[in-house]
Amino acid sequence: MLTKHEKELIAQIWDKMIPVACDIGSESLLRYYYRMMTTFPGTKTYFAHLDIRPRSPHLLSHGKKIVLAIAECSKDISSIMVTLAPLQTLHAYQLRIDPCNFKLLSHCILVTLAAHMPDEFTPVAHAAMDKYLSAFAAVLAEKYR
Repeated sequence: MLTKHEKELIAQIWDKMIPVACDIGSESLLRYYYRMMTTFPGTKTYFAHLDIRPRSPHLLSHGKKIVLAIAECSKDISSIMVTLAPLQTLHAYQLRIDPCNFKLLSHCILVTLAAHMPDEFTPVAHAAMDKYLSAFAAVLAEKYR
């Protein structure tokens, strides 16, 4: 799915994102929540207990977890199934997240990366990251089948 060059590029990008994981993650989640609530107003009930303000402790904490999981998988993309196995189970059986949400979140992450890395996020980097995040979302959705 990904060439050796694309895998190296993805790993380099996520290495750079680790120090700003809270920022990238919380901004991506904020984009995601606002898009979900605008497109599907009924989903507001899922997030009623969360503090969904820019830079809120919840968004910073959860956003960091997401970015660190994506960065961890980028180190060895060939073992993504093994690395994500615990998150597959958590999201499918405990949190019961609709798997279509993983694709929407991956798009929000792409937009956030492009905004934070205008010079480095070339068309080649964008295409590679899109493939990688699509695979990440597909792996998270595996337990739903």
